[in-house]
Amino acid sequence: MYIFNISDPLILMLMVMATALLIFLAQEIKKSYITGGILVAYLLIIVVHVAQLITLPAEYGHLVNTLTSCIVVDLIFIFISFFAYLWVDDLEAKKLGKKSLSNSLNWFWKKV
Repeated sequence: MYIFNISDPLILMLMVMATALLIFLAQEIKKSYITGGILVAYLLIIVVHVAQLITLPAEYGHLVNTLTSCIVVDLIFIFISFFAYLWVDDLEAKKLGKKSLSNSLNWFWKKV
């Protein structure tokens, strides 16, 4: 059974760099759909990992720890990409003079 082990240090480092670069790109061009795409990608990855954990055959029991660590890493990346999406959406809204999706985090953005 093949699993995309994102808890491996090399893959984790590459994913952090790719995520940071895409967030920086989205911030520079002020387009929130880039960070939205990152968020959707991580949501799909966590769905795949949870489905693999649920349907894991008994002979692959040694992969339970690996899959649970992958799910934890997925949740961390979802958390980061969600806040990045909200941040870039706020930047995009200010650029276009529109109201952002949610102004409930204004206290947070003023401190950033």
